[in-house]
Amino acid sequence: MKRVESTVIPGADSFYYEGGDIGILLIHGFVGTPQSIEDLGAELANRGFTVHAPRLTGHGTKSRDLELYGYDDWFNDVVTAYKQLKEKCKQVYCLGQSMGGALALLLAKKYGELDGLILINTALTLPDYEYLRYYDEKHYIDEGSPDIKNPTIHEITYDNIPVKAVHSLQKVMSDAGKSLSQIHCPILCFKSIHDHVVPPENTDRIFIEIQTDHKWLRVLYNSYHVASMDYDQTKIIQDTTEFLDTMNEEKKNTEWGGKEVG
Repeated sequence: MKRVESTVIPGADSFYYEGGDIGILLIHGFVGTPQSIEDLGAELANRGFTVHAPRLTGHGTKSRDLELYGYDDWFNDVVTAYKQLKEKCKQVYCLGQSMGGALALLLAKKYGELDGLILINTALTLPDYEYLRYYDEKHYIDEGSPDIKNPTIHEITYDNIPVKAVHSLQKVMSDAGKSLSQIHCPILCFKSIHDHVVPPENTDRIFIEIQTDHKWLRVLYNSYHVASMDYDQTKIIQDTTEFLDTMNEEKKNTEWGGKEVG
């Protein structure tokens, strides 16, 4: 049977900003859309980076579309966007939030040449969904409000979702957790202390198990789970810019034969 997505909700579609030789692939979270990372992406673009945020298939349309699309489709969306950036940019980094962070880890495992990762409240476990692991995939469950501290922010998402999609998410998280020892690129991790969706310990595990000496952990004290839209957005942008500038400078020094001393 041919799969056809519903019409995209206004404001929920992919976005792309042409910039310099350093590209950033942004990946949104489960049942979210590129809208959740658009302000972040726009500001990074203002700082000279090329930015691309694909809309994961089945997201930002109607929740029934998540019955038709899952893990393989989402990862293919990420790979396609990565290859598009790779054609245009000398360096490509991947920034992922929540499930987007798990997909970013899987991308780094598959493409060892990825220049680095920026992860925001990456989901390796979601305790509130555990009871659904053996539920009939035909069922739907209600989704609560997005976990955002700032009450003025509205995130485009679904009111209910199919259990089938939750099972896809659980497989993504499981595979991402198994991939950590096989990832060697530089990484910047953000974790919200008060995250009511993903335990902050998920980020601790990533930071400990990932196989690189170039890793940094930043704590967000004034944001909940969807930190890219919350009060710490400016900190995320600033720390991400510093991380990218540091990595770019290291690459330049390596190309020229090492750092100057003295």
